[in-house]
Amino acid sequence: MKTSKEKMIAGELFLDNQGELFKERQHAKLILHQFNQMDPTRVKARHQLLKPLLGKTNGRFYIEPPFRCDYGYNIELGENFYANFNLTILDGAAVKIGNDVMIAPNVSIFTAGHPIDPVTRTAGWEFSKPIHIHDRVWIGGNTVINPGITIGENSVIGAGSVVTKDIPANVVAVGNPCKVLREINENDKKYFYKTEPFPELDI
Repeated sequence: MKTSKEKMIAGELFLDNQGELFKERQHAKLILHQFNQMDPTRVKARHQLLKPLLGKTNGRFYIEPPFRCDYGYNIELGENFYANFNLTILDGAAVKIGNDVMIAPNVSIFTAGHPIDPVTRTAGWEFSKPIHIHDRVWIGGNTVINPGITIGENSVIGAGSVVTKDIPANVVAVGNPCKVLREINENDKKYFYKTEPFPELDI
């Protein structure tokens, strides 16, 4: 018989009636409280505190406090990941983020959902669906990404978007609900500036 945690990660309806998930969320809150309250000049120490909470990090990453998540262990960050203020990730299911992804302030990434049926919902049942953000995606401020979404490589999500369906690679998409506005094309290269990896920070 599956535990609530196993059902959650598998995307099945579950109840947290065993308390295991509550304890894990409380553990994450304690780590994130320390992270969010730490002296802002202690960048390296701050990220050393956060790294063991996360499921996987690839190379350098930078998350500007405050940052919040449910568990942490379902979050995978690629190399050169950058997130500005107020990133929230509800990571009941896997949240896989590729290399060179940029996230603006006030972005919310939700794998968690609840049944439409009010009786089932008020009984406490919930579910989680994985989210995959591919390489070199840029997500604009105040965007909400809903459960089960995939965003293809190189795409840009405009500020204020609510992403309810998958977004293909190499497009600009915006709106509520978020829709493809156009493909990324050669004209976009006129705004090109050479970028460098994040410098090593040891303050």
